[in-house]
Amino acid sequence: MPIYAVTGASGQLGRLAVLELLSRGVPGSDVVAVVRTPGKAADLAGRGVQVREADYSRPSSLVVALADVDRLLLVSSSEPDRRVIHHTNVIEGARSTGTSRIVYTSMLNADATTNPLAEEHQDTERALRGAGIPFTLLRNGWYTENYTGQLDEYLRRGEILGAAGSGRISAATRRDYARAAVTALLQDEPGNRSYELGGPAFDLSELARVISEVTSTAVVYRDLSVGEYKSSLRQAGLDQGSAEFVAALDVSIAHGDLATDSQDLARLLGRPATPLAEVVRTATQRTTIH
Repeated sequence: MPIYAVTGASGQLGRLAVLELLSRGVPGSDVVAVVRTPGKAADLAGRGVQVREADYSRPSSLVVALADVDRLLLVSSSEPDRRVIHHTNVIEGARSTGTSRIVYTSMLNADATTNPLAEEHQDTERALRGAGIPFTLLRNGWYTENYTGQLDEYLRRGEILGAAGSGRISAATRRDYARAAVTALLQDEPGNRSYELGGPAFDLSELARVISEVTSTAVVYRDLSVGEYKSSLRQAGLDQGSAEFVAALDVSIAHGDLATDSQDLARLLGRPATPLAEVVRTATQRTTIH
């Protein structure tokens, strides 16, 4: 039986992917959780998962951790400006150990997006094409949790601030993306594949309306100019570089870079993506405001 590995397995997406593998009936002994700090994956070890220590920055540790791995889910690194180095180290480690397929969590519309996060994903995709290992690209859209994680603030302020205009966002939950990733990891398919993944699209005005309906608390979306949004972010405590980066994300949304009509996510899930109202309702149960 194949051995499946997941990098970043103590992180939010990676952990969900490991748990999804187990829920699909893959024995823990056939699952490798690649983590930087094994203690953070003690619960996975308790379920029989092979927890192996490795660091994206230490190629030799990756070679050891990926020994005998057949299929690898490469969860993208969380360190800006170092992702390409990290990902290339994983890819080279997988090639040296004979891994038969790499499934990589890339970015929605990676070929043409203006999103400031895209370049490192584009470079990683090029590295995969040059590695000679069959690969699957999971071009994930935004996490819905990027917004529901700020629900307390939205309810407190009564507004969502941004510069996204009426740009639509094909977001989905981490759990949905993890389930889709495991489907791609488990399926037997030749050659290279690419999936554009995202749920039903909404804009930030619709997000505010759904939050209002679910929580019975009025929330509106206030669209700002890019300059105004940067100023509001600075006032909230962000440094100049971070404010410019966050504002650039909204500009890319306004351009339509995080929207897709693709039904790839629903096909991999075997069902529609989790509805926005359901995600907000779940998040509401964890808030301190409502």
